[in-house]
Amino acid sequence: MDRRTLLLGAGVMLAASGRAGAQTPTATDSLRVTFAGTSGPLPVRDRAKSSLVIQAGGALYLVDIGPEATENIMTWRLPIETAKAVFISHLHSDHIGDLGEFNMQSWVAGRPAPLMVVGPPGVDHLAAGLNEAYGPDHRFRNAHHEHDAVKLPIAAGLLKGRVVRPPRAGTAVVWTDGALTVTAIVVSHEPATPAYGYRFDYKGRSIVVSGDTKKWPPLAEAAKGADVLIHEAQSAEMNRTMVQGLTAQGRPRMASIMNDTLSYHTTPVEAADIARLAGVRALVLTHLTQAGMPGFSPQAFTRGIDAGGPLDWRLAADGMTINLPVGGPEITFGKL
Repeated sequence: MDRRTLLLGAGVMLAASGRAGAQTPTATDSLRVTFAGTSGPLPVRDRAKSSLVIQAGGALYLVDIGPEATENIMTWRLPIETAKAVFISHLHSDHIGDLGEFNMQSWVAGRPAPLMVVGPPGVDHLAAGLNEAYGPDHRFRNAHHEHDAVKLPIAAGLLKGRVVRPPRAGTAVVWTDGALTVTAIVVSHEPATPAYGYRFDYKGRSIVVSGDTKKWPPLAEAAKGADVLIHEAQSAEMNRTMVQGLTAQGRPRMASIMNDTLSYHTTPVEAADIARLAGVRALVLTHLTQAGMPGFSPQAFTRGIDAGGPLDWRLAADGMTINLPVGGPEITFGKL
C-alpha cells in the first residue's frame, strides 16, 4: 500500500507519502471533507456519531448529523452559516440525532435560508417534527436577539424536507448548485430502507460516501472515477468476540442486538473490495463501531485488508480532513 494512516480516537499516525501531505485544507478552490463524527451508535470517547462536512463553492453541506457532531463542527469554527443542505443516508438515530441542534446553531450564526433535509421517505416528517419541537426556541431567540442590525427571521430557521424516492436505475441526481452535483446511490441496509450513499462531484473532483450498507457491488459501479471512497466498516471478528463476551456476562439482550448488526454492515476487507472494484484512488473507513472498545486496535480491525492487492487506505478520526484542489490530482489528508 502506498500510504496508510491508522487513526484511533484523537491520536494520529501519519505515514510519509509522495503524493499526500498532512495539512489543513487551504483556501484554494477545492472539494473538502471534514469528518465530524466517525463512530457507530455506541458511545466512544473522542468520536461523535456519524457526520461528514462537505465544502464546495462557498457552501457547506452535511452527510448525516449524528449526536455530538454539531459540537465538533462548532469547536472547529467551520462556517456553519453557509450550510445549505443535510443529506441523510437513512433514518437510524445515530445519523440524525443532532439535526435539530445543527439547524438551530447555523440559523443563529446567520444562515439566510431554510436548511434542506434531503433523503429517503420520512425526512419530510423528520423536518416537520423538529420544526414543531424547536418552534418555541425559535420564537424566544427571535424576540430576544432580533434588534438593531441583527436579523433572525424565523422562516430562515426552518428545516425543509426533500424526499428522494428510490430511483429505478439505482442512482439519481438529487442536488445541483453551480458546479456541484450530488447523486443519491441506493445501498443495502435492510430493514432500514431505502438507504442511500451519496456522490459529490465538483469541477472534476469527486468523493463517494457509502452510508450504512452491507457489501454492495452496485456502489462500486456508482463510485467509478471518484477520487475517494468513504465507506463504513465493522469488524465481524471483533463483533463476534463482543457477542461472546456479552453472553458470558449474562447480557443476552445486548448480545442479540450486537449479533444482529452482522447482517447489514460491511467489513474492512469487503469495503476494500468495493474500493478496488470502483478503482478509486483512496479509501477511508468510518462508522467505526468498535473503535475505543476493549480489544480494539487498528491492526486487528483491518486484518486482511491488503490481501486483495494494492490500495491506499486509512481509518478516519473526528477532525480528519480531505482536500481535493480543483485542477489537479492532489489528495491532501490533514487533521483539525
